[in-house]
Amino acid sequence: MNSNNAIVITGASTGIGKSCALFLDKMGFNVYAGVRKQADGENLKKKASGPLTPVILDVTDEDSIRNAVALVAKETGGTLSGLINNAGIGRGGALEVTPVEEIRKLLEVNVVGLMAVTKAFTPMLRKGKGRIINIGSTSSYLAVPGASVYSASKFAVKAVTDSLRLELLPFGIKVILVSPGAVESEIWDKGRVYKAQMRKSVNPEIATLYEPLRKFGDKLNEIAKKIPAIEVAKVVANAITSAKPKPYYI
Repeated sequence: MNSNNAIVITGASTGIGKSCALFLDKMGFNVYAGVRKQADGENLKKKASGPLTPVILDVTDEDSIRNAVALVAKETGGTLSGLINNAGIGRGGALEVTPVEEIRKLLEVNVVGLMAVTKAFTPMLRKGKGRIINIGSTSSYLAVPGASVYSASKFAVKAVTDSLRLELLPFGIKVILVSPGAVESEIWDKGRVYKAQMRKSVNPEIATLYEPLRKFGDKLNEIAKKIPAIEVAKVVANAITSAKPKPYYI
């Protein structure tokens, strides 16, 4: 990698993205932490030990992506060591009762947004012979009942990673998939709120049909052993700094 150590992280307000931003900042990387709200950026900067730079970055907004690229390019001379595509949302539930607009929203963030950001930063990564770290999930490999939409997005992330690994290889860019299991994050609370709201709009007769699936999902969430997000950050750091990184970290 190049010597400026500049890294862009999407979805750095909470969870894995936040832990990656603070951990890599502490390691001495020049971190550009993508957030959607100014307040989140200020909060992140207060916890940083180095010159972490919050960047307003909404992966679903082309103007936001363009502005972020311009800012990072101006400060780094157009050279980037790494891009960590972490931004994502979680949605669960039977497909039959999932609103189509929610399906589109999830795919827009988890898949289209990831590709849009990667596309925009590729010239800087090529100049720096940098690395792309895509945050997948166990759902990149195993699709369970009630998670068809989320799993579809994470299978897609794996597919994009595999394709880009060879597509960008001639430019010295390494593309890596990090697929954590259950991680301590606000995404669980957001998921519970989403499910509670969705159930209110479901036809009671249909809801009864899917009651066994609901209980199955609740049981999975109950028994899942969630690891601290910092453990994922350590794996990401290894993937960025290793002389010979693995294509997959599960």
